[in-house]
Amino acid sequence: MIRYILSVLFTTYTFMLLARILGSWIPRFAESRFMRFLAFYTDPYLNLFRRFIPPLGMIDISPIVAFFALQLIQWVLFAILP
Repeated sequence: MIRYILSVLFTTYTFMLLARILGSWIPRFAESRFMRFLAFYTDPYLNLFRRFIPPLGMIDISPIVAFFALQLIQWVLFAILP
């Protein structure tokens, strides 16, 4: 049961990150209430990686690393839990 709940939470957060990243490409959508909601919950996590990984010109690769880190955390948690 715990594994299922964690799986749903990780999947939901992954989709939130994806929506935040894709939504930031559309200026009008980036200012919407929904995007502000997503930014409130995803930017603190993304900012952890943005501190250490500077943008390469106009390309920010920190979300890619954030996705891998999230998957790694999920994998470790699932390896520990029975």
